[in-house]
Amino acid sequence: MTSIFAPLSGGRGVKVFAPATVANVVCGFDVLGFAVNEPGDEVIMRITNKPGIIISKITGDNGRLPLDPAKNTVSVSVQHYLQSIGRTDIGLDIELHKKMPIGSGLGSSSASTVAGLFAAKTLLGDDTDPAKLLPFARKGEEMACGHGHADNVAPALLGGFVLIRSYDPLDVIRLPHPKDLYCAIVFPDVDVPTREARQIIRNKILMKDAVTQWGNIAGLVSGLFMNDIDLIGRSMKDILVEPVRSMLIPDFYKMREMAMEMGAVSFGISGSGPSVFAFTRDEETARKITQKLQRHLTSIQIGSNTYVSDINDKGPKVL
Repeated sequence: MTSIFAPLSGGRGVKVFAPATVANVVCGFDVLGFAVNEPGDEVIMRITNKPGIIISKITGDNGRLPLDPAKNTVSVSVQHYLQSIGRTDIGLDIELHKKMPIGSGLGSSSASTVAGLFAAKTLLGDDTDPAKLLPFARKGEEMACGHGHADNVAPALLGGFVLIRSYDPLDVIRLPHPKDLYCAIVFPDVDVPTREARQIIRNKILMKDAVTQWGNIAGLVSGLFMNDIDLIGRSMKDILVEPVRSMLIPDFYKMREMAMEMGAVSFGISGSGPSVFAFTRDEETARKITQKLQRHLTSIQIGSNTYVSDINDKGPKVL
């Protein structure tokens, strides 16, 4: 990391994209997640001649996000990173361009945070493993929703499909996956704040329910390693969280029925919702599912955004 301490001149800048993510992946509450190609967020970061971090512009948020660097997830996480490498002497100007909906259940805050951290890492010439940015990304998640979970920030930062084996100490494992697995995402235009969505989850569960859930998580991970899409599909069942959170999503079970009838491998809630997603064996099926679900939501006077993607194995990228 010696290159971090090289002299830096003002005016240098970089533009970075970081992807949206699907967390939980139905049965893997807080321990599974994967990255997609769209949507995502962009950060433009420039080195300035005055020490300190400023946020000069935010677009695409309808005024919902703070410009105060002490209250924004991007600047807070970057500040923790700079402190860890002893570079609080430099100045950074941050522009955040929201290219994805806030409160979608697609890791909006984590995409912004990861884009900012990767931009800072790039500007500073830090060539260490991007995984070392995870603790700082979790600081951003803690500010955004009260919990420093990693099932969004880890896949956004590392790309691909990830398992968080442990939080203390943090142990993140990248998992293989079938290359022909596609994801159909529908974001209904309803409000499901992450903090509130976490509060309705049961604090105590029956042992028999826990055993069922463990079996499903193990089956899903096994299916990913074995390239067994049928095993992936029958393992993606959630009896702990989905029954409660689904009540916040209009016609959730109707949409699941429609997706499965059209050939989906599985169907569930992305993160805390309200976005829902289906795995499919090909891109065409994924597109047909998103179109049908969007038409259904329109018929009940609910707008929506749709996205189709394979699993993004690259994570953030310099544009």
